Amino acid sequence: MRIYVSGSVAFDRIMSFPGKFSDHILPDKIHILNVCFLVNGLDERFGGTAGNIAYSLALLGEKPVIVSTGGKDFAPYAERLEGLGLSLEGIRRVEDEFTAGAYITTDQSDNQITGFNPGAMKHKAGYKPDPGADEALAIVSPGNLQDMLDYPAAYRKQGIPYIFDPGQNITALTGDQLLGAINGSRALVTNDYELQLIMNATGKTRDELLGLTEALVTTLGEQGSLVAEAGKETRIKPAKPKKVADPTGAGDAFRAGLIKGLCLGRGLADAALLGSTCAAYCVEKLGTQEHAFTQDQFWARHKENFSS
Repeated sequence: MRIYVSGSVAFDRIMSFPGKFSDHILPDKIHILNVCFLVNGLDERFGGTAGNIAYSLALLGEKPVIVSTGGKDFAPYAERLEGLGLSLEGIRRVEDEFTAGAYITTDQSDNQITGFNPGAMKHKAGYKPDPGADEALAIVSPGNLQDMLDYPAAYRKQGIPYIFDPGQNITALTGDQLLGAINGSRALVTNDYELQLIMNATGKTRDELLGLTEALVTTLGEQGSLVAEAGKETRIKPAKPKKVADPTGAGDAFRAGLIKGLCLGRGLADAALLGSTCAAYCVEKLGTQEHAFTQDQFWARHKENFSS
């Protein structure tokens, strides 16, 4: 199956704060917020929503097309993707910009504060999906804002099922824009906080959103996820990680497992279980693309977590 993953490719600069943000933020002084967090060093890693999803899909034996943009410093990322057997055909190079970069600080309660420089992501990818005779599936994840509006329309026109995953770009889109992208999607995938933001922005209830998309897939962190389809809801158990090193990227890993399940012809609830297993691998490592597994290892752990 041809898989299109649109969104960002970025370099992540990840910092860990050995304390809790809440101990240093005074609620009654939030209007004059001025804080400094002394972190335990910095790690630069490969990231971005599309890059993260594609990475885990590659581990799962898929070869998705990444639809994104890279900047003048993109060469190391390109080499990495090619090493994974992934095509660069969907990535536009913007030579007068830096590749997008995220600056992520995580505290001991797994809270995060992120600064993001869009760089090359300010430009549209300009890629035209053409599945030909192949079956296809797409996910539209946070990236260039115009791409997030254009690709849902293009996929609908081509009859390509797509997942809409607006994530951190929800607040950058209007309610009407969100509704336009959600309408006709195979699923709207968010966490519970993001779903509430969408309902606030659009004025729609969960049931009304389900009238626009086939399903709502809502991740709930360590509590698993919830799959809501017409007439039913299914609570999805979390897979148990061996340790929790960093929650960054777990949502993208979940989406990769979800897509893998759909590629295998599974229903959304079963596909979400694969997402849980993939997310568990991710949180065991610091960074969004540092986890690794063979397919045999993945299926053995999945069976261990969900065989009952």
